[in-house]
Amino acid sequence: MTTVPALSVNERSATLVARMVGNAQELRIGVSRGELGETLIDAGSKNPGSIAAGIRIAEICMGGLGQVELLPSLATPRWPWSVIVRSSNPAIACLASQYAGWRLADETPEKSFFALGSGPARALARREPLFEDLRYIDKAACGTLVIESGLPPPTKIVATVAQHCRIKPENLTIIFAPTQSLAGCTQIVARVLEVALHKAHELGFSPERIIDGMGAAPLCPPHPDFITAMGRTNDAIIFAGQVQLYVTGPANEARVLAEKLPSKASRDYGRPFSEMFRQVKGDFYAIDPMLFSPAKITVIALETGETFQSGEIDLELLNASFT
Repeated sequence: MTTVPALSVNERSATLVARMVGNAQELRIGVSRGELGETLIDAGSKNPGSIAAGIRIAEICMGGLGQVELLPSLATPRWPWSVIVRSSNPAIACLASQYAGWRLADETPEKSFFALGSGPARALARREPLFEDLRYIDKAACGTLVIESGLPPPTKIVATVAQHCRIKPENLTIIFAPTQSLAGCTQIVARVLEVALHKAHELGFSPERIIDGMGAAPLCPPHPDFITAMGRTNDAIIFAGQVQLYVTGPANEARVLAEKLPSKASRDYGRPFSEMFRQVKGDFYAIDPMLFSPAKITVIALETGETFQSGEIDLELLNASFT
């Protein structure tokens, strides 16, 4: 990666957004203009959305540098359909674009709003500490942001996002879908590779050393209750996510990464996420951040050809979460 990238995640996403808008009726999504001229795509609130829309959103979230598809899998017999994710530019696709790290908040008393923003617009704004460790910088005249919400952001936030991205509001696209929706749960499960990259970064392993990767996790059944729905999307990855990473550098460091990455290495592993979340009264900071990672990890050290594996799929806990 260089400071003047040949790949623009926002320009690549703009092409995918245009295709999505063109297929709006098929995908059961709504497209409108906001007060500042921004494009708003409702993928699961007033419009029902679809699993197909969720797959499209996931690819947009990855800045057009990832492939997402739905395929049958024998790994989880009761839940045979899995979301498969691949990227040959995982650090950019997953961390500089897909990761939901931009905190968007409007504290207006009568109409407060909070959501986490993901997608390629993050690479324009670079507002998060994570970007201090990512050399990737995107420059584009348009931007796309994805938020897990049943409502579009208020005008104040739209203006702030456009300002930080250094683009005009009319060149900003915001896609929103609640976690409880078909599109929402699909695009969140499609973060299986991203959570592995993020945990690797938290463990001190340079994302730039992960040069290719793939992941799979079962498509969870949606649920109308937010906490239950959120729990299922997390548990799909925590209890049954599988990731394979190709890394450079010493083989012993690849081995240590494989040992530390699985969710089972967390002190909080062992219960459905919604149960744990309710017990800590909704305090995310009371949950071990190392829990958010795939169940089974394979790390391949390219310089020696050695493969290191750790973790396992937990069907009992997965079934407890999904039923």
